[in-house]
Amino acid sequence: MNKKKVYASIEIADSEVRLVVLETFEARQNVLRVECTPCAGVKNQTIVDEVAVINAIRKCVTQAQAALGYRIERVLLAIPSINVERANQKVRVQIEDGTKNIRLFHVQQGLTRAFQRKLGSNVELVNANRIQYVINNEVTQKMPIGLECKDFYMDVDLLYADKEAIFKYVYCIEKANLEVLDICLDSYAIGQETAAISQSLDRPIIQLDIEKDSTNMTYFGKGKLMTCANLEVGYSSFVNELKEKYNLTDEVCFRLLQNIFSNQIEENSEVIVYIEQQGDVRVEITARELAESCIPKIRDWIADVNEMCSPIVDLGKAKYIITGKGANIAVLKQMEKAFNAPASVYKPNTIGARDGGYACCLGMAYVWNDINRIRHKDVTSPNNNELEASIDSIKAKSGKSEGGFTKKLRSVILNDNK
Repeated sequence: MNKKKVYASIEIADSEVRLVVLETFEARQNVLRVECTPCAGVKNQTIVDEVAVINAIRKCVTQAQAALGYRIERVLLAIPSINVERANQKVRVQIEDGTKNIRLFHVQQGLTRAFQRKLGSNVELVNANRIQYVINNEVTQKMPIGLECKDFYMDVDLLYADKEAIFKYVYCIEKANLEVLDICLDSYAIGQETAAISQSLDRPIIQLDIEKDSTNMTYFGKGKLMTCANLEVGYSSFVNELKEKYNLTDEVCFRLLQNIFSNQIEENSEVIVYIEQQGDVRVEITARELAESCIPKIRDWIADVNEMCSPIVDLGKAKYIITGKGANIAVLKQMEKAFNAPASVYKPNTIGARDGGYACCLGMAYVWNDINRIRHKDVTSPNNNELEASIDSIKAKSGKSEGGFTKKLRSVILNDNK
């Protein structure tokens, strides 16, 4: 029996730690569990409190393990897009075994040699950006296993990120008693989930990952990540005025943003949308006050994005993809036309993780599966013995009696008959 390919991916975001446990089969994903724990240990993609981050990771993992019935030992880890640099490495691979057929180990040799390239003392290799093969003067992105040739070239585009940030993120994972299965640049992982990378073959794509304290802007072109920039303005800036005025929590502020009725301020009524008793003080916020405070700030944010991205937009046919936790703010959908190029808000469609904040964790699984076609590592995230025991237990229970859904359906039918 083939071992279940179950992977756990972790993103340490501005305001929370996110964990997604999923099962993959070929190009399909089945989400088994998602966890999200608030964490004040990160500010603008930088870890400022390692203990808080480690505790949040442990809480996410512990809750997921309790629900799933097996331990998570290894994780895919998202690396923040800080000081991102690109490099291209072209490697010649000779077929020296006399068969003149390209085999998997030839591709593995080429990838290993490409990954040896260093690029300065302040950055470290994170993952491959794009891999192309040149065989008999023909270029392809499909792995050329079985083709005949004397030699071939691997054109490997590589992504590097801030070394200090990588070490801090990995340190927190290891201190939480986990192994790092692999690392991936967060913007690249999101680009896989949103299909920004594949869409960029035909047009420039600008991906906006909106988090609490920052917006990561990523430019994709020609089927690869071209550059990243960070705008130190996140969705918290939209509601800061109300937060300070009424002493609101971050959780309440985000819920308020999600409940803005219309981007046209005059269409928002005086209906009270939030009430809270703070000691002797009663807080009441109307839909109109919420819109009057937040909508102008969202428009200012869009204006900043338009200005920063205008050189890319000037290339022609550019498109924005808006994602991240901020994509859950419904009013952004109404404001897509305010951008200086066509824009769309993206939230994953995967059942169990239909939240813009999980785009990165979902995308990491796609990135891992792609590179693992070359590496062929037979390693997954769970403790294998406990995973198999859990599967056997489920099979035993399902063999003895009808499944839970069947029981519920029969119960409904019988009750209706009565």
